[in-house]
Amino acid sequence: MADDSPASHRRDPIKSSVGNVAAQRRRQNAVMVGKERRESLVRAKRLCRVGPSGEVDVPVEENDMVTDEEEFLLEAQTSSAVEELKSAIAYQRLLSKSEFPPVEAALKAGAIPLLVQCLSFGSQDEQLLEAAWCLTNIAAGKPEETKALLPALPLLIAHLGEKSSLPVAEQCAWALGNVAGEGEELRNVLLSQGALPPLARMMLPNKGSTVRTSAWALSNLIKGPDPKAATELIKVDGVLDAILRHLRKSDEELATEVAWVVVYLSALSNYATGVLVKSDVLHLLVERLATSNSLQLLIPVLRSLGNLVAGDSHTTSTVLVPGHEITDGVIKVLVKCLKSEHRVLKKEASWVLSNIAAGSVEHKQLIYSSEAVPLLLRLLSTAPFDIRKEVAYVLGNLCVAPTGHDGKPTLIQEHLVSLVQRGCLSGFIDLVRSADIEAARLGLQFMELVLRGLPNGEGPKLVEREDGIDAMERYQFHENEDLRNMANGLVDKYFGEDYGVDE
Repeated sequence: MADDSPASHRRDPIKSSVGNVAAQRRRQNAVMVGKERRESLVRAKRLCRVGPSGEVDVPVEENDMVTDEEEFLLEAQTSSAVEELKSAIAYQRLLSKSEFPPVEAALKAGAIPLLVQCLSFGSQDEQLLEAAWCLTNIAAGKPEETKALLPALPLLIAHLGEKSSLPVAEQCAWALGNVAGEGEELRNVLLSQGALPPLARMMLPNKGSTVRTSAWALSNLIKGPDPKAATELIKVDGVLDAILRHLRKSDEELATEVAWVVVYLSALSNYATGVLVKSDVLHLLVERLATSNSLQLLIPVLRSLGNLVAGDSHTTSTVLVPGHEITDGVIKVLVKCLKSEHRVLKKEASWVLSNIAAGSVEHKQLIYSSEAVPLLLRLLSTAPFDIRKEVAYVLGNLCVAPTGHDGKPTLIQEHLVSLVQRGCLSGFIDLVRSADIEAARLGLQFMELVLRGLPNGEGPKLVEREDGIDAMERYQFHENEDLRNMANGLVDKYFGEDYGVDE
C-alpha cells in the first residue's frame, strides 16, 4: 500500500546528502508541537472545572499547587462519596467541580464503572454532562489514569452524535481530546472505535464553542505519526469548507484551534496538503499573519504556511508564483515574523524561507531582493543557535541554483559575493565550530562555496582571515567520517603546499 506520508523533500541544494528531509522535518515538528502543547501551553490535555466564582471552564496549569491538607480532605470526600452515594451524582461533583480533582482516589474507589453507567442513553442531560465532565478530568491526569477510561470510550463516542444534546456532545469531545492527547496508542484505539467522523461533523456548524472543542480534539487525534487519520479527516464531506469558513471569522480562539488542525493535516498527509494547496487556505493564512498579533494564533498559522511551502518543487511553484500578489504577501508576513520579538516566530519564519529559497532561481531572487536579507544577516550573528541554523539554510540556499545532472550545485555568484561582502562568512564558520553535526556540515558546505566561488581567488584568503582553517582542522580526526572527509578535503585542496607561494 502506498505511503501517504509526505515524500522526503527538504529541497536543500547546497549538498544532496542533507537534502530530501522536508517530510521528516514536518513530522518532527508535528511531534514537537504535540509536546509543546502539552508541556508548555497545557493544550494537549485540559481540565474542566468550576472555579471559586462558579464560572465553568477555568484552565488549570499543571504546576498549580494544592496543600496536603486539602488533598487529604478531597480524597476522603471522594472515597466516601463513591462508596456511600453510588446511586447519586454527589461523587461526580467532587471530580467535576473541585479545584484539583482527586482522580487517584476516585479510581481506587471504583468510579469508572459508575460513570460509564451514568453515560447510558436515556439518562438525564444533567447526569450525562456531570459524568462526561468527571471523565474529562480523569483523562487530564497521569497516563495510567487516562488509560482507565478505556471502558468509557464507546459511550463517549456515541454521545457525539445527534441523539445527544450539544453540551453533552461537546463535553464528550473534550474528554476524548484528552484521551487522544495521551499518545499514539490511545489515538489508535479511538480511531479504531470510529471517533473521527462524528468529531469531524461537529466542526461543520457555526457554533463557536463546539467547533473550538471539536477542532482541538481532532488536532490531538490526527497528530500521527500515521498519516491515515489526517487523510481520512480531509476527505469528510464539508470539512475543508468548514476550515476555510472558520479561518475567515474574527474569533481568534476559534481560528487558533482550526489552524492547529491545518498544521497536522499539512504536516502528515500528502493528500491533505494537495487538497489544501488547491483551496483558499493559503490566502487566509497570509491574511491572518498580516493582521493578527496573537502569538497563540500566529504559531499554528505560520507552521501551516511552512508545511504548505515545504513540499516538492512542483507544489512550491504552484503555491508561490513569482509576481503574484499572494507570493508578495507571503514574503511580507515572513518579514513581519523575522522582526517579531518572539523567538519561535523568528525560527519558524526562517524555516519557511529556507524552503522557499531552496526552490527555483526566481524564488531565490524574490527573497534576495526583499527586506528579509538584512534581517537574516543580523540574525545570523546575533540570534540564539537554533535560529542561526535556520537562517544559515536560507542564506546558503540563496547562493546555489538547483542541482545539475552531475549532482553538484551551480553557484549564483552575485548572491554569494554580496552576502559575503556583507559579513555572513563568520557566522557560517561559527557553525563549523559548533557541536551540532547538521550545523557544522552546513557551515562547511558554505565555506566550500566561498573557496570555490569568489572571483580572483579571494575565497581562500578570506577564509584564512576569518580563522576558517583552524575551524576546519578541528575535524582532522573527527569521529564523523562525512565531516572529517569534507573538512580535510577542503584544507588539502585550497590550503595545500602551494598555498601562498605566489605571494
